[in-house]
Amino acid sequence: MAAHNINKHKVLKSLSMMVRRIFLWISLTAISSVAAQDNVGEESTIVYNNDYFAQWSPVTAQDMIDRIPGLTEGGSSRGGFGGSSGFGGGFRGSRGGSRGGRGFGGGNRGSEILINGKRTAGKNNSTGTQLARITSDQVQYIEIIRGTSGELDVRGSGQVINVVLTDVFSDLSVQYELTGQQFEDNTVVPRGNLSLSGTRGGLDYQIQAQSGKNHDVTTYKENSVLGDFSANDFIYRKDIDDGGGYGLSANVGYEINPNSSARLSGQFTEGTNDTDINRKTVNLRIQPGIESYQREDIRSKINNWEIGGDYEYNTARGDRFKVLFISNSFTPDRLRERWNLTGPSSESKNLFLDSTSTTKERIIRSSYTLDMFGDSQDIEFGAERAQTILDSSLALGTLNPNGISSAAVGGLVPVDIPNARSSVEEMRYEPFVIHNWVFNSRMSLESSVLYEDSTITQSGQISKERSYDYVKPKLDFRYDLTPTIQLRGTMEKIVQQLSFNDFVAALDTRDEDRDVQFGNENLKQEWYWNYEFNAEYRLPNDIGVASARIFYEDWTDKIERIDVSPSKDNLQGANGNIGDGEKYGLELNSSTRMRMIGLPNLLINASISFEDSNVTDPFLGIERRMSFNWRGRQNFSFRHDIPSKRINWGIRFSNTPDGNRKFYDLIDIEYWDSDPFWSAFFEWRSRNNTTVRLQTDRMGNWEFCRKRFRYNGGIADGYLAELESNCNHSGHDITLRVTGTF
Repeated sequence: MAAHNINKHKVLKSLSMMVRRIFLWISLTAISSVAAQDNVGEESTIVYNNDYFAQWSPVTAQDMIDRIPGLTEGGSSRGGFGGSSGFGGGFRGSRGGSRGGRGFGGGNRGSEILINGKRTAGKNNSTGTQLARITSDQVQYIEIIRGTSGELDVRGSGQVINVVLTDVFSDLSVQYELTGQQFEDNTVVPRGNLSLSGTRGGLDYQIQAQSGKNHDVTTYKENSVLGDFSANDFIYRKDIDDGGGYGLSANVGYEINPNSSARLSGQFTEGTNDTDINRKTVNLRIQPGIESYQREDIRSKINNWEIGGDYEYNTARGDRFKVLFISNSFTPDRLRERWNLTGPSSESKNLFLDSTSTTKERIIRSSYTLDMFGDSQDIEFGAERAQTILDSSLALGTLNPNGISSAAVGGLVPVDIPNARSSVEEMRYEPFVIHNWVFNSRMSLESSVLYEDSTITQSGQISKERSYDYVKPKLDFRYDLTPTIQLRGTMEKIVQQLSFNDFVAALDTRDEDRDVQFGNENLKQEWYWNYEFNAEYRLPNDIGVASARIFYEDWTDKIERIDVSPSKDNLQGANGNIGDGEKYGLELNSSTRMRMIGLPNLLINASISFEDSNVTDPFLGIERRMSFNWRGRQNFSFRHDIPSKRINWGIRFSNTPDGNRKFYDLIDIEYWDSDPFWSAFFEWRSRNNTTVRLQTDRMGNWEFCRKRFRYNGGIADGYLAELESNCNHSGHDITLRVTGTF
């Protein structure tokens, strides 16, 4: 404990020194500045009127956001490197199931996107996807709100992007997108979507339909040695994915009168993905090596729907009442079968694994915002009720000469898996109070207290009920040193939501030698105190933005892998609480127009982050970095617009400075590494607003590699049994996309 405190003291001292250096840098920069950014308004809100974007002839609201320094892709600094908005991506098995966390959430440390000051009623039907469906002539202005306000539909965000639409009547607008994507094996798949949008009186609407195919080819090469470093085997594997599906979504808003409005959103998605796997194994323990062959069929499908809505009423004195609701369902099914090839035309099945799960949410949230003391203070009272249900089942069949085969597991012998069929339900109640205080045009404080009370009930093969309650305070202080320099300090208790899939037995898609992962019914939520300091400087004359963030996280009940072995002869790990830990780091970002070298339409985005962490390993008893924790990241991109030619192009690069991250389990340790990621695009826009875009991703011989040290008897007391070195290669792909409006 003493060593831990000494270490924490050193960390805090280092962070303090970094804070002082950032303050010094900001001060020197401010002194050297002779002009303020000309579009910074009162309370440091940055306003970009529609005519600001005229020189680039944008077609959509997303095109407009891509031109704002520090705000491309809704704040992600990708510089216009977006993927297809059509249907695709495939459906690979996953242990997750969380699609942004349960409930509405209490704020985002990143950027939030609003339309007319409102966020969408749905979760999966996000605001970001709507930006590509809003035409540029529908946008009156875009504002970047760096302060806090009770008038906003979100709280506690790093910054808020508010896209304000015109009040002018808009005829029906029809947008289309046609995409062809070519993969490394020269396979070409089509995708497309069609959207309708418009306004009439107080009604605004967006309706979208999308459909398409997906394809991917991934090759794996694995060399394995035994614990004495003698050759074990070589594995060559090729995965071919083919899938597709369709989706429908709609967003409707209606201004009932000047004081009240309502919105409704919905979506439905259905898709399939078929994966064919061929594997060749060369046994190097025998010379010459003996070759064996396997094939696998993995058939996956998903079904996902959501409906959400909200109603808002504003009183004459400025108070606001609001109620929101969401209901959704997400169902992935995955069937995996494997055969040993025993001859030119013969084979024998040795694995059957069928996994089905359904996750459902029902959420309602209501709040009342009381306007106090004019515009300087407001207080919001509210509560959220959320019900989340997971129903899952898992059936495993293997070859076993001593068992009785069953048609239910593909003619193989059933394997009894603990907690393979289970239902998990959470009832959560969260009352909250949020106080927003604007001291003056340069200083504001947002403080909140949320109380979370939840009960999680598990039924099926395991029956258990557990209750949790947490008080979650937060302070967010912002100070504008100048109109262009903002300082922000945040202190918050963050309680992580549990993944229901961790309670039950689930597929292990990470380790092909282990078919399933055990669940842990004794999990409890991990949480941490987050302390961070942010500094942002908007360069003169709209040249760009530079920012820095320092953070420190003090973790309690950290979730990683623990020992849940039923016996010494059957070692099994599962996600569980391992104790306390800490994480800390520094992020630096810049987004700059290169006007100083005569290229005002060249936008360069760069970021670098450094972070570290420590936690006590439950198996080794040593302090180490948290699993899956990068030491840092590097990102660089540029976008060059040439308005006279109606073209723009760019390149993006990303990498991890330390090159690897680790994962610790009961019987193995993994090291992950990947090559730098490169992508590039070229875009041309016709005078009738037809856009042709050519993009390539995973340029070069991009690989993702993993080293796995596997032990007999566990990583603490066992001995090294095998060392696997596996690299996979997906190859580049080229996408041609044509979009237009009529």
